Amino acid sequence: MDRLGATARPYLLSVLRFITGLLLFQFGVAKLFKFPHVEMFAEVTPFSLWGVAGMFELVLGGMLMLGLLTRSVAFILSGEMAFAYFIEHAPVSFFPLRNEGSLPIIFCFACLYLASAGGGPLSLDALLRWKRRL
Repeated sequence: MDRLGATARPYLLSVLRFITGLLLFQFGVAKLFKFPHVEMFAEVTPFSLWGVAGMFELVLGGMLMLGLLTRSVAFILSGEMAFAYFIEHAPVSFFPLRNEGSLPIIFCFACLYLASAGGGPLSLDALLRWKRRL
């Protein structure tokens, strides 16, 4: 079982990176392009606090999906999610279950892990490293 885990681990890291990026990307699309329509994001304008967050999520979420500059992008997104939690959720209640802050917390720590671990073998970072070795 350990050998199977060791073999799958790098690829599961790439899957975690892609899915985390995709989920953040969808928030950016919903905030900036209103698709799909989410009532909470109906009034978001591009240069509001939520609009700027949407730009981060759209651009950096896309880069995370591709695995481009993964460590830097993930670190920035981790900070954005921490900021989102403390600005929007923490003032409502101390408890994440009551303040609906579980999602930004898990995004924050998933991105923090990706900032440490990198993008995995199925990423543009890995492809660019491989091409530089040739």
